[in-house]
Amino acid sequence: MADNDWKKRLGVVYSTNPDFAYEQAGEATEAETLPPSSQKLTVSIDRKGRGGKQVTLVKGFVGTDEDLKALGKAIKVKCGTGGSASDGEILIQGDMRDKVVQILQQMGYAKAKRGN
Repeated sequence: MADNDWKKRLGVVYSTNPDFAYEQAGEATEAETLPPSSQKLTVSIDRKGRGGKQVTLVKGFVGTDEDLKALGKAIKVKCGTGGSASDGEILIQGDMRDKVVQILQQMGYAKAKRGN
């Protein structure tokens, strides 16, 4: 009876077929990680909402959260700074735009570009 919850079927049109079984759409799966050569990453700087501190943002990563965190960790180690990776963005503390672009290009991300 639990799988026959009417709240999950609010947008469904009524069917007179006695053998009708409503199937819910499957949950969205995470996108597969694209190879580094086809990733279009943008490296920019951001100061908004951070108390005047500067952070380097890497946007445009397409892939799983695990791969994003692994790339973020590799960049943080090579820059020698802190940061985080979540929601498809990598944050690196400080203004490291040139260094991050250089690191990404050495790692095979040929389309990595410097933003603002």
